Amino acid sequence: MTYADRIAPILQISAHRIQSVIDLLDDGATVPFIARYRKEATGSLDEVQIAAIQDWLKKLQELDKRRETILTSIEEQGKLTPELRKAILAAATMTELEDLYLPYRPKRKTRATIAIDKGLEPLAKRIFTQRDRELDTVAAAYLNDQVATVDDALQGARDIIAEWVSEDIKARDKVRRHFTKGALIAAKLVKGKDEEGAKYRDYFDWNEPLKNCPSHRLLAMRRGEEEGFLRVGIAPDEEPAVRDLEDLFLTGSGDSARQVKLAVKDSYKRLLQPGIETEFRNLSKEKADLEAIMVFTDNLRQLLLSAPLGEKRVLGIDPGFRTGCKVVVLDASGNLLKYTAIFPHEPQRKVFEAQSEVEDLVERFQIDAISVGNGTAGRETMDFLRAIRFNRPVEVFQVNEAGASIYSASEVAREEFPNEDLTVRGAVSIGRRLMDPLAELVKIDPKSIGVGQYQHDVNQTQLKESLDRTVESCVNAVGININTASKHLLTYVSGLGPVLAQNIVNYRSENGPFRRRSDLKKVARLGDKAYEQCAGFLRIREAENPLDNTAVHPERYELVTQMAKDLNCKVQDLIVNLEVRQKIDLKHYVKADIGLPTLQDIMKELEKPGLDPRGAAKPFEFGNVRSIEDLSEGMILPGIITNITAFGAFVDIGIKDSGLVHVSQMADKFIKNPSEVVTLNQQVTVRVVEVDMKRKRVALSMRGV
Repeated sequence: MTYADRIAPILQISAHRIQSVIDLLDDGATVPFIARYRKEATGSLDEVQIAAIQDWLKKLQELDKRRETILTSIEEQGKLTPELRKAILAAATMTELEDLYLPYRPKRKTRATIAIDKGLEPLAKRIFTQRDRELDTVAAAYLNDQVATVDDALQGARDIIAEWVSEDIKARDKVRRHFTKGALIAAKLVKGKDEEGAKYRDYFDWNEPLKNCPSHRLLAMRRGEEEGFLRVGIAPDEEPAVRDLEDLFLTGSGDSARQVKLAVKDSYKRLLQPGIETEFRNLSKEKADLEAIMVFTDNLRQLLLSAPLGEKRVLGIDPGFRTGCKVVVLDASGNLLKYTAIFPHEPQRKVFEAQSEVEDLVERFQIDAISVGNGTAGRETMDFLRAIRFNRPVEVFQVNEAGASIYSASEVAREEFPNEDLTVRGAVSIGRRLMDPLAELVKIDPKSIGVGQYQHDVNQTQLKESLDRTVESCVNAVGININTASKHLLTYVSGLGPVLAQNIVNYRSENGPFRRRSDLKKVARLGDKAYEQCAGFLRIREAENPLDNTAVHPERYELVTQMAKDLNCKVQDLIVNLEVRQKIDLKHYVKADIGLPTLQDIMKELEKPGLDPRGAAKPFEFGNVRSIEDLSEGMILPGIITNITAFGAFVDIGIKDSGLVHVSQMADKFIKNPSEVVTLNQQVTVRVVEVDMKRKRVALSMRGV
């Protein structure tokens, strides 16, 4: 059976379409390229579906690799029977494989192996048949210099039987069913840690069905356990589980049956329950990780696709009190023109001098907008700026500065500004975030951007893969200006990577801006495959060929030229004239490798060449509150969504601490996922429900507002 055949029932996608994706991936195509430019081959599968196929392909390949290792190991032991080989080849999951391998896995010293070394395995086999009603005489035959008494012999035999029970596939399946149906996850306070672990107070005496435990709660309990404040256990009710095992193994009566019964209970408590608990701890962690990573990637996508201000002249301001506000002047391409500092706040409070400096910079550099970080002194700086009456239209924005300090100390920042200090780089990042959030945020480790939940607790490899994939998806969805994009931004373009991104920047420095997409072929080491993968995602403004500023792939230029020729006009006419475009009969251009999906995409691009899909940035103004002390229950306030989690959304209402809108308070109807209602950076109106001064927590509601 092919990988496509095995993946098809899992994803409910036809094997033919899956095989097309696998073939394209094997040929070096990227997920964004396949989703955008190979719709006929895949039946218009989207990026999520293609990424899922890629993930399952990797899982199945790892499964098969493990299968081969297991077969080789058992064969080397001389124990691989035709029946066992058949079972191993048929195993569909890693759990099935490991269960089959368990009796043959090389063991460390166990109570069972010690008993076997003492010569007690024949006694264990005899007891397991449960034919003997009395065992004293039988067991006495196995006494030796290592087995002093009958009780010692029976104990050793039970140890061996307990291990057989724990390695039995049916027994493991029965216990797993009990875990699946009725396992409870329970957390208890570690004695004497109540003050140190106060933030985990909710879990000092907590239990709930594992299957109902949401990801954020499970990850919180695990973190409390790792920090030494909680003990966490997962287990079903013991009695029904042991009874099921007894039904499976007890076949006789008398002494033999009693010994087997004791061994079964011991097997459950000492081997099966702890082993399956570990399995379910790992499975529940994987599930929680997946949910948390999905929340994180959704947030990151929304943040990266935040509306940009565009190519405008900007003042970037990193606000502060004692050390002042760091101010940078950026041109429309984000280049640093000037740096200074102003001190409008306490303790210096040089308001007049600061105002004069800002007015001069705005006038001298013809500034279009001012971008202010939302950290310390952010609100005060916004108030200071809004009180100034400029001689030209200037919009004032507040942007989320999370991660700006990480960027300012990074290798990327040092490479961009080798002669500037951290404060200048931070202010530049704040200014550029307004101009183009995507271009600036890709320079920062996504974990430092401040969105998501428990990002340091989840599987870091999976998190990085998901975040990198999200960044790549966003970069390619927007399309990148090849003549202004940084090396870091170009790195995420389909088919490129760090080396080719640097080579593009080098080519640009040596030869000036790109005039046409085909010039990419002149870039060092950028071959035909890389050109195929990247060209459609790169834009050239004011290009000789207008299609170079669209998402139309160069492989379809000839097709568009033919459309124009058939209508006796130029390609430019197709772009600017709706009436001309409406005369195109798409069915006339359908071919074996060009279907309506591709043709419709081409028409959409001709309709809006070079248009940024992210919209445009809008300024926002907070209500008249400065601190948590200014709040009272019932207040209605404007706010901005700053983070979305599985349990709700955090809202910046203009005070130091963000308020929380619990998922139950987001709408007048039931919703399962906060993302059904809100998006990152969305401007909302909220009502204050509760103010907890001691814990610095604010509960908010969007219901009925």
